[in-house]
Amino acid sequence: MKAVFYYLSLPFLYLLSLLPFPLLYALSDLFFLILFYLVGYRKGLVLLNLRRSFPGKEETELKQIRRKFYRHLCDLFLETFKTLTISPQAMLRHCSFEPASKQLLNDFAAQGQSVILVMGHQGNWEWAGNTCSLEVPGSQLYVIYHPLANPYMNGLITKMRRRFGTRLIAMKDTFKEMVAHRAETTTTAFIADQTPHPDHAHWMTFLHQDTPVFLGTERIARKLKYPIVYAFVKKIKRGYYQIHVEKLVENPAATGDGEITERHTHRLEQDIIGQPETWLWSHRRWKHKRP
Repeated sequence: MKAVFYYLSLPFLYLLSLLPFPLLYALSDLFFLILFYLVGYRKGLVLLNLRRSFPGKEETELKQIRRKFYRHLCDLFLETFKTLTISPQAMLRHCSFEPASKQLLNDFAAQGQSVILVMGHQGNWEWAGNTCSLEVPGSQLYVIYHPLANPYMNGLITKMRRRFGTRLIAMKDTFKEMVAHRAETTTTAFIADQTPHPDHAHWMTFLHQDTPVFLGTERIARKLKYPIVYAFVKKIKRGYYQIHVEKLVENPAATGDGEITERHTHRLEQDIIGQPETWLWSHRRWKHKRP
């Protein structure tokens, strides 16, 4: 059944990716009306997450943020499939680096220095990976990902992510694969706002809530002695994003347990507060309670 659904939907997805941007966003507006008003996909969860994250905001403002989030979510869904056919030139027009951020990553590459990049599910992280591969050719981009349960859709998503030169590492193989590629100059990207099992997590306050976070990123950085940079994908206007990258930790070996994790999580928190509608509020981020 999964194979049948995949092969029936594949021509539609390619046709979708060929739509010019004005038509793509007109379709996104239609999807928004269906998702928000008819289906109501996780509307209660999103509003609950917003209430708990912004206790000082009025209910009217929270609902405005929720509405903007669903509009962004529909755009993000269609923009992701645009990757199937978009040209490199168009990709860089729609998702670009700040000049200083591009220079920072290329300076590391010129020195032969591998780095770990941490970011959240904010803006368009899929497009950001494409742009990084195109604009920082001296450092091979690896993205840590969790394979989808549907092998056919997983293959399609993998194909899109690899289209501009990005390589993927399954989450369970992260350290082994990073060690295997130590001879290369690499940028390894971790999307670091996912939810670990509470018994094996570092707990901290994030957006006014007890939150479990992974410690794996900082442990790998200390073992491999890779500097850590933080990236934020800011939505400039509909269909256009800009990537900000900053140096977060120069010498991970000199940090204590939890220090790096808390630093990049608090940095993400600042960007969520600054542009809340572009973070993934429909994720069940706070489904666990502190033991």
